[in-house]
Amino acid sequence: MKKKLVLFAPMAVAIAVLDVISVTLAIYQNNIWLGGATAMVLAASAFAYYKIFTVNRSMNRFYKNMSHTLSPYQQDVIFSFPLPLTVSSPNGEILWYNEQMKEKVFAGEESFGYNLSDLFPTIKMDQDCPPQGYGVDYKGKLYTAYLFKSGQDNEELNVTYFFDDDKLKRIAKEYFASRPAVGWFMIDNYDELLQNAKENERSQVMAEVEYVIETFVSNHKGLVKKIDKDRFLVVMEERYLRGIVEDRFSILDTVRTIEAGDKMPVTLSIGIGRDAQTITQAEEMARQALDMALGRGGDQAAVKNKNGYEFYGGVSKGVEKRTKVKTRIVANALQELIESSSNVLILGHRFADLDCLGSAAGLYYPIKENSKPVKIIFNEKANMVQQLHRRLVENGYEDAFISPEEAVNYITENTLLIVVDVHTPHIVESKEVLGRCKNIVVIDHHRKMVDYIDNAVIFHHEPFASSASEMVSELIQYMGDKYRINAVTAEALLSGIMLDTKNFIMKTGVRTFEAAAYLKKMGADTVEVKRLFASTMEAYQERCKVVAAAEIYRRCAISATTEPIAEAKVVTAQAADELLNIDDVDASFVMYMETPTRVSISARSMGKVNVQLIMERLGGGGHLNMAGAQVSDIDMNEARTQLLAAIDAYYEAMGGQLQQAPAEKLPEKAQVK
Repeated sequence: MKKKLVLFAPMAVAIAVLDVISVTLAIYQNNIWLGGATAMVLAASAFAYYKIFTVNRSMNRFYKNMSHTLSPYQQDVIFSFPLPLTVSSPNGEILWYNEQMKEKVFAGEESFGYNLSDLFPTIKMDQDCPPQGYGVDYKGKLYTAYLFKSGQDNEELNVTYFFDDDKLKRIAKEYFASRPAVGWFMIDNYDELLQNAKENERSQVMAEVEYVIETFVSNHKGLVKKIDKDRFLVVMEERYLRGIVEDRFSILDTVRTIEAGDKMPVTLSIGIGRDAQTITQAEEMARQALDMALGRGGDQAAVKNKNGYEFYGGVSKGVEKRTKVKTRIVANALQELIESSSNVLILGHRFADLDCLGSAAGLYYPIKENSKPVKIIFNEKANMVQQLHRRLVENGYEDAFISPEEAVNYITENTLLIVVDVHTPHIVESKEVLGRCKNIVVIDHHRKMVDYIDNAVIFHHEPFASSASEMVSELIQYMGDKYRINAVTAEALLSGIMLDTKNFIMKTGVRTFEAAAYLKKMGADTVEVKRLFASTMEAYQERCKVVAAAEIYRRCAISATTEPIAEAKVVTAQAADELLNIDDVDASFVMYMETPTRVSISARSMGKVNVQLIMERLGGGGHLNMAGAQVSDIDMNEARTQLLAAIDAYYEAMGGQLQQAPAEKLPEKAQVK
């Protein structure tokens, strides 16, 4: 009872103060004042007595209820429990605790009446305790708390006991914080940067880059070693890497301010391996991360951990490689594979476009002319190239195409499968063919995805290239005169380049025009190519409706429609391109219902906004300026909400590297079209 009276110390102090006031008034004032003060003292004393009596009765009732709730054996266990333990009401009010709790956790302080959730916010009173318990940090000490419910509905009690694992947790925390992380830093455009620079300019630029890298790493307590002219190996502890990740690799922006003599900025690609068991494994993960960063266009950081990849940066366009050494090596290796194979199959992505079919045709014709059995796997029922397909069939390609189902019968032990315009297994025209073939060559220009085809004999991937057709045009030039193409094939390749460059406007480099010049030399007719882009009147009218339905959000044009569209994939892609012609629009997104439960999105940009990063948040991908996604089990309003959230997240993540576009609310009428 003596301990309980401590709860009423404030009330006792208040009564004592009233007594002092009464005496003072009795001395200096009249009897009326004295009588009033005395009445106040008596009333306060009566109230205090009543509260003490009430609390005493409540405590007795609690102990009586607990004795009914718990067996004698359980009571002995609770009162003599060797770990700190509390008993609280369903709302969290602390009713009782043992001496271990008082001395070891509360440090001798009385805590009756306090709410358990206020003292330990991580403990959730309204949830079942997880198997691992709750992590608790109280007054600088770490515990693990376990909560159990006991008693009937109207007499329910919460029993919580605490395990002091402060030392163990601090040792574990230090262990994980001191784990080594390995990184590879690579200058993306080293050759192009210093190609035309003077000797003193080269030394100055490289000295600035090395100083920035060394200063950055040393500020984070790491070690850096220059391994090659453009590569640096970095090792640091996990605790310091966390700061770099939180800062979103600010070194990417710092290095970009360094320019060579021709005003070309320096860009870095960074690969980090973390959460590895050994340093060797971390270094291997770092190499894989660097390959991923380069495959996505460079000027970014890729971090690989046990859960997959994380990407930072990537706001600039891919750095064009003007040297064709790699192309020549790949061409020679591809020629050897073709000649040593029994037959060749060419596979593209689902819903083939002009670039897909054009690059496939560009490989088919010269391989066939060299008397090697070759087929193009093509779905005649689901594609976006009816006009090109018809033109090819009318000009020597009548036996070129087979369906995905028929292709399985053409696979042998020595079959060579060439995959064009795609590098991810889940969107190829035939997963079965891909799975059965052992010798695989991949030729693609899209930014590298995490789930790429990793068993290819040759993985020819150049994200700075405008199109797969451009890459194929370069390859056949280095495969010798016997791998020449005819005019129709040249037109198919040129149509692929024109599609992906939007008539030589987007993502066009020096090598793009060189490839186009070669195709023109081989007889490509630009008028015939232009006819391949013609659409029907119905499709044109549908495209106008989609464009008219667009709304602007954060400098992004968004059009969402639930109405059926003829030739939906072609129409929406063309509408997304047209929306970029609107003033103050940096990116466009066209959404349509591909099926009653699946929404497809076509995304385009002029390069200022990386639509690939936005689409990746919705499970899609693509290029910096051309991407797409499909969202399943969702209606249009929900998909639109997710798209807006992805745009917001993109601007928030790129806040330090991108001029912020203000958030603005779309009109209600834009919710459903």
